[in-house]
Amino acid sequence: MTTVLSADWVLPVSGPPIRNGAVAIEDERIAAVGTRDELGPGIDYPDSVILPGFVNAHSHLEYAVYAGFGDGLGDFATWVDLHTQRKRRIGFEDMLDIARLGTADCLASGVTATGDCSFSGAAGAAAAEAGLRAIVYLEVFGADPAEALGQFESLRERVEGSLSERVRLGVSPHAPYSISPDVYRACFELGLPVATHISESASEVRYLLDGSGPWEGIDWFVSPPGVTGTRLLAREGLLQPRLLAAHCVVVDPDEIDLLAHHDVAVAHCPRSNAFLGCGIAPVAELLAAGVRVGLGTDSPTSTPSFDMFDELRAAVGLARIRAGRADAMPAEQALELATLGSARALGLADEIGSLEPGKLADLAVVSLEGSPFLPWEDPSAAVVLGGSPQRVAATLVGGEIRYERGAFDWHELRQRGVEARDRLLGLAPSRSR
Repeated sequence: MTTVLSADWVLPVSGPPIRNGAVAIEDERIAAVGTRDELGPGIDYPDSVILPGFVNAHSHLEYAVYAGFGDGLGDFATWVDLHTQRKRRIGFEDMLDIARLGTADCLASGVTATGDCSFSGAAGAAAAEAGLRAIVYLEVFGADPAEALGQFESLRERVEGSLSERVRLGVSPHAPYSISPDVYRACFELGLPVATHISESASEVRYLLDGSGPWEGIDWFVSPPGVTGTRLLAREGLLQPRLLAAHCVVVDPDEIDLLAHHDVAVAHCPRSNAFLGCGIAPVAELLAAGVRVGLGTDSPTSTPSFDMFDELRAAVGLARIRAGRADAMPAEQALELATLGSARALGLADEIGSLEPGKLADLAVVSLEGSPFLPWEDPSAAVVLGGSPQRVAATLVGGEIRYERGAFDWHELRQRGVEARDRLLGLAPSRSR
């Protein structure tokens, strides 16, 4: 059976915009992309755009209710230590409730796939329940490979039976300040997709170089290696194409060349970097060097939401501030970062990220009805500058509607999230683990 969706515009991303466009879907894949006249009648969305579903290159679904925790603390180290203390107050069931809310927030923002770093594994189960496509990187910490692999196996055993064909597992050796090179090596030997956090802040780099600064004395950090994270992994032969490096804010030209040479992908998280005072990542330089760059929301721990539209606008605004030019990142380029760019970063570009025949039918419908962007001048600019979760009419994953505006019940998800936040803040007793 073929289903045709049509709208004022279709934005394939891999090709030019199509006015009065349409997308034909058969089973879970795109059968054709063209105009309304070419593909015939179907479900029409007036005043709307059909585009590839956003691919969130870096998220933490299990932190959906952590918004505002430690906002305005003086240094990233203080913030991350507070965050770590609080998440230890809750167990798996709370993590699962929070992750369920996080997946729903993503779908409501037009996100159809995510690369999620998961502390408890709950993100995998929640994504499978919601029908969200995901690579769930199970997080490990510490200096001892046996202990880290034990952490990984424990998480995998907990969630493996609850996953779907849309959710695959990866591993996340957390960061060079919390993981030894031997643990990184053991993680790579698992043969799975790998994600880590690299060069997120200047204080991180300072600690790695000589152990000084505000990070000194944090007991769960490993001993400083005397080099930056990028150079450490390069020295150990651990920069590889299946590595996704989140942030890369404080990297110099030589480190950018190392990332490009080894085809390491980067998840750019502009709002997180800004709210934590970490800086503006050199996205233009990374792209110019040939690095695969995707756009990620990180989590409400450091940003207010999983809103990909706000992330797009932050990416545009910060790129223009850094360059001092209004043409530094056009809306069309930002949209590519959040779709095909993120799919490339996650190694999924053969299947998702653009609207092309044969690819999976992961797409979003965004209405601009009543907005100042109508009548249309530039549909990409209208989506990037005028879009919001409230304007997402539908989100489809594999041709299946997983979110539809006005037909989604948020009440129980929100209530369970509030209860979990109470426990995180110490306002309510912990549930049994």
